[in-house]
Amino acid sequence: MDTEGSVSSSIWKGKAKATDLDYEDINSPITYRHLLSNNLGVRDPLRVVALCDSDAFYAACEQVRLGVDPSVPLVVLQWQALIAVNYPARRYGISRMDNINDAKKRCPDLKVVHVATYREGEKEPGYWPDPDTMTHKVSLDLYRRESAKIIQLFKDGLPGGEIERASIDEAFIEFTRPVREEILKRYPYLSQIPANAPLGRDTPLPPPPPINWDGLGVLIPVHPPPSADVSKPISEETPPGQPVEEERTWHDVALSIAADLMGKIRRDIHEKLGYTTSAGIARNKFLAKLTASYKKPNSQSILRNAAIPNYLRPMPFQKIRFLGGKLGKALAEEYDVSTVGDLLTITLEEMQRKFGENSIWVYELLRGIDRSEVKEKPPVTKSMLASKNLPQPIVNTAQGHHWIRVLAAELALRLKEGREAIPALWPKTIVLHARQGYEQSRSKQAPFPFTREPSVDVIAAAGDKLWKELVGTDESRATPMKISSVQLSFTGIDSMETGQRNIEGFFKPRSSDDRLVQAVKRKRNSSAGASRPISIARTADGQASKIESSRFNSFMCERCGRRVALTDELHSLDDDIKQEALASLRVEHDDFHFAQDLAKESHSDSPKRAIRPQSSTSSTAKPPPKKKRKSQEKGIARFFDKS
Repeated sequence: MDTEGSVSSSIWKGKAKATDLDYEDINSPITYRHLLSNNLGVRDPLRVVALCDSDAFYAACEQVRLGVDPSVPLVVLQWQALIAVNYPARRYGISRMDNINDAKKRCPDLKVVHVATYREGEKEPGYWPDPDTMTHKVSLDLYRRESAKIIQLFKDGLPGGEIERASIDEAFIEFTRPVREEILKRYPYLSQIPANAPLGRDTPLPPPPPINWDGLGVLIPVHPPPSADVSKPISEETPPGQPVEEERTWHDVALSIAADLMGKIRRDIHEKLGYTTSAGIARNKFLAKLTASYKKPNSQSILRNAAIPNYLRPMPFQKIRFLGGKLGKALAEEYDVSTVGDLLTITLEEMQRKFGENSIWVYELLRGIDRSEVKEKPPVTKSMLASKNLPQPIVNTAQGHHWIRVLAAELALRLKEGREAIPALWPKTIVLHARQGYEQSRSKQAPFPFTREPSVDVIAAAGDKLWKELVGTDESRATPMKISSVQLSFTGIDSMETGQRNIEGFFKPRSSDDRLVQAVKRKRNSSAGASRPISIARTADGQASKIESSRFNSFMCERCGRRVALTDELHSLDDDIKQEALASLRVEHDDFHFAQDLAKESHSDSPKRAIRPQSSTSSTAKPPPKKKRKSQEKGIARFFDKS
């Protein structure tokens, strides 16, 4: 055996039997310091996290929309593929892997609903009799709206909790803070450290009271029967009143409180929206995700700390998120293992030697340890994307404009819905991506002008302009046009703070605002009699020449490429007053860019300060050099696909 193999065998325990010492992290004592501390971190032994998953969500949305009885077998179709199968249909053996013809053979009474689609000329998606992939585009807007309603009910039912949307039909909920508040409310004697506490704040809490688990959900067994595999989801009803043999802990109390709160929110979702959900409740995000699939549908499962070892050990580790793919295959081949219990015999030193220092998170994950936080995502999304992979390529400009309008309709609707929640929402940039054949996609972008009503026509016009610049027209192209994929997106979406002036004010004053005129008049009154250089063209006899009014009414900003104009009310003023008003507007517009530079600087690591522009004619700063990408990832990172 070579030297490397000898070192490996001396460190790796081989297929030895794992012990409970591998899970000693779950048995840490809970003290007064933990309960009374204001610092609620991911290592908190009282931490409770839940994952709530909507049951067959797309199918449920269509069932509620159509008023179909929940017992009716229903599938959701996208072209010829099944993207959702409700639970009554699953009893016939139908799955998303089936085609629609096979599904109908298994269940002749199957209700089939095709997802809504956009088509040219329509401002909103609809349910058409025969949608065609050649002319229509799939819309998921209904599901996004219903998902937002569910998230809002979580926020209403749990004001002190953090909610992180994991996907369109899943959300993580951090119960730690509201659970702690409820513990102190139910057991007020814990709010004061006893005078005779031997270790002060570090004294363990007294034994917890009895816990009534009835009606709170399904408890994953601490000691499952030898023939049972507790890692597999349960599809049938399990007998109630499962015995709890292990000693109670205060974390069990925290789990029971979270289960009670979770149950109330789930019932609220069902009563108000008509959707059923399944939930998993455990000590962290990783375990909550696994627990949520233990029993479905319309149920919630609870994973006590004492049940974690026997729950994880028999589980095929490659089915765990992040432990599949290249990394899972490498682990399986290197150590000839298949389950979590097999991998527990590999020491941390051995794992780091083979897969790098960052593999410590794999080592901890196998032991039920997950340090990731539940992070509530900001309400303002930074981008919106509408895309279409074409079954047949675009071969002429007319087809390109057709798909631009279809994509523009989706962006217009999503932006409109966003502004209903946040009126000041607006995108800074519109971007067009186009892929020709198997080539890498190319893109073109331009500033998107602020408009009160971002209609389909406005967005499509901007998209058509980008199409002409990026793809060209039939006459201008030297090679045939074969566009296989097209995307239209908004980027740089932002929202102004409450009380901030409307964004239009950065480019031109409000119709009722004569601030510029008043400023010019004050300046002229204060400098009466003084000579004022006014740069306007005059004829030889001193009369003003006839020039285009746009010269006095607007200017083109070299930084953002926008034409900034005075309001119509100012066009009737004398040219000299109008020119001074335009100069003031130019300064204000430069201030707008200066404010943007400061905002960017606040998020930058560069120590350089932004330089205030003197005029819009000054040269723009060069963008910072791009960081060079490392040629090769090291350690465990090399096992993950790079997006």
